[in-house]
Amino acid sequence: MTPRKPPATRVPGARGTRAPGARNSTTGSTARGGTATLAGRPERGASGTVLDFPAPRRSHRLRNTLIAVVALMLVLGGLVAYVIFSPALALRTVSVQGNTLITTAEVDAALAPLTGTPLTRISREQVADLLADKAPIEDVGIAAEPPSTLVVTLKERVPVAVLQNGHEFVLIDAEGRQLEQVARRDDVRLPLIDGGANAVNSEVFSSITAVLVELPAGILSRLNSASASSVDSIQLSLSGEQKIFWGSAERSAEKARVLEAMLSVPATDPPVKVFDVSTPDRPVTR
Repeated sequence: MTPRKPPATRVPGARGTRAPGARNSTTGSTARGGTATLAGRPERGASGTVLDFPAPRRSHRLRNTLIAVVALMLVLGGLVAYVIFSPALALRTVSVQGNTLITTAEVDAALAPLTGTPLTRISREQVADLLADKAPIEDVGIAAEPPSTLVVTLKERVPVAVLQNGHEFVLIDAEGRQLEQVARRDDVRLPLIDGGANAVNSEVFSSITAVLVELPAGILSRLNSASASSVDSIQLSLSGEQKIFWGSAERSAEKARVLEAMLSVPATDPPVKVFDVSTPDRPVTR
């Protein structure tokens, strides 16, 4: 029979045995470092840290702004140059409005030098200069209608009378400009000023036309003639041998209103032969 071995006795302080009061190396290091690190848990590395990048310098922002502004200016400049010089906007058609004394063909011929010019480069002054020798035209307005049409609006002078020049008749305005020639007297419903083409040089011409411009169109078209032996004796004639004694050109606007009222009265029997408005406050019929 084999005797049993007595159990081994563990000596205090031996390897693998923690003596009472001994500190854990991990715990001790924690105490010294001041950071609580648990065993078995990974430490926070760089992936858990938020990094702040420095803000861009002010000079960089200013440079970027300048680049953007310059680029925008270049784009706008290119667009403006395209609009001004592009052949796509070249003049090809002229549309004339407001003309009765001058024909559209005459205006087209006068503005022919502008054909092919970009609409944006055509000014009102250019058009007015090209039409300056056309007596019926008093003023000009223009408007561009892209892509290739220019609308020309004319303001014509107003004819107030007719002069006889040989076998022809000439329409004139209040300043004596010859606006248009007509072949027959009956083609125009305006008064004929006595004295022929030289009447514009007479002393009474301006007085006669000053009266005519004050007359309403309805009365002007009923007149047959206008004459004067002096500046104080202007006389107009109506159809049916009726006369209008006007006197001087003073207070012509008042006289025109009085005459219009007198002519609106129903005809009498016998008919009135003379309407005297030389004193508009006291008109007389005879």
